[in-house]
Amino acid sequence: MTSDRKLKRGFTTGTAAAAAAKAALFCLLGERKEVVNIRFLTGETTLIFIHKVKKISKNRAEAIVIKDAGDDPDVTHKAEIGARVTVFPVKGGYEVNRNSKMIIKGGTGVGMVTKPGLEVACGNPAINPGPQKMILESVSHVLNSSGKMGKIRVEVEVFVPKGEELARKTLNLRLGIKGGISILGTTGIVKPMSHEAYIATIKYGISVAKAMGSNSLVFTTGRRSERFAMALCPDLRDDAFIQIGDFFRASLDEAQATENIKSVIITVFFGKAVKMAMGFPHTHAAKSELTMKKLAQWAENLTGDEILVKKILRSNSARHAFIYIYPDYPEIISCIGKKIIESAIRFSHSKLKIRAVIFDFGGNIVFDSLS
Repeated sequence: MTSDRKLKRGFTTGTAAAAAAKAALFCLLGERKEVVNIRFLTGETTLIFIHKVKKISKNRAEAIVIKDAGDDPDVTHKAEIGARVTVFPVKGGYEVNRNSKMIIKGGTGVGMVTKPGLEVACGNPAINPGPQKMILESVSHVLNSSGKMGKIRVEVEVFVPKGEELARKTLNLRLGIKGGISILGTTGIVKPMSHEAYIATIKYGISVAKAMGSNSLVFTTGRRSERFAMALCPDLRDDAFIQIGDFFRASLDEAQATENIKSVIITVFFGKAVKMAMGFPHTHAAKSELTMKKLAQWAENLTGDEILVKKILRSNSARHAFIYIYPDYPEIISCIGKKIIESAIRFSHSKLKIRAVIFDFGGNIVFDSLS
């Protein structure tokens, strides 16, 4: 049974912060808003509901928005994103822009940037340029509509009540973002299942590694393979290890386009190794039936063992088939490792030196192209 339900779009943490800032400023100016209109960086507009808003003092108010990622899996989905706005009277006119008398700060739960290579310089709160622009535009809209432009100075402090807890579920610390989450968004919109956030994390990771002086990267598919990869390459800095998930081609494309990155070590378990060997740009498990047929074909060509071929075809997954292949048929493992390198060289446009390492599910090396 299939569903024709259209996946729901959501909005970014940056959009949530801009809406909270707008509602808090409206509150200070005497209007309590349950919903505010926000313009995305695409030019589209949307209504954002305000979860809480309160006046703290004569010149300070705060509002909270519940971040809605729509149908996209996101660690910040349903998180509270807040903005605390303080206003001060000023003399003379000024233009509200990034370099004037409007200040955007990071409060509790917003990380601080401690490594180079990101869109925000070291020592600043991890509030990316897109969200900063949306906050500035939202505040400017309120000031213009109320006739207060040039009459008050505005300070916006973005905060995330559970930001430190959420950050532990992300790669922020590896990227040099400490103390909380990043306020992100290139457009303000979250497109369901677009994978944009994960690919952006890969890109940022590679950028940080380059800025920290790495010219060799280690690609892993998750935390477990990363742990084994770190034992394999103990001399490399932590930021040289990039978790690529299923994004085989996208990660190589980012690496080859990054100046000074010369080589990549791909470390992988057998299941994803087979998909990489087949040249899949994205190694999602949905292609398992095709994977098993190709694995069986390779086994037949290399060994001529019909019993092995039947066992592979009856296997539920490549991981299941692995118990029939290893250690008795090392030529199959070697074939897969070499095909990973061929796929990686193709995806990286022959610009990177590639090494492939395949682990068994206990972390033991069953193939290393360096050996």
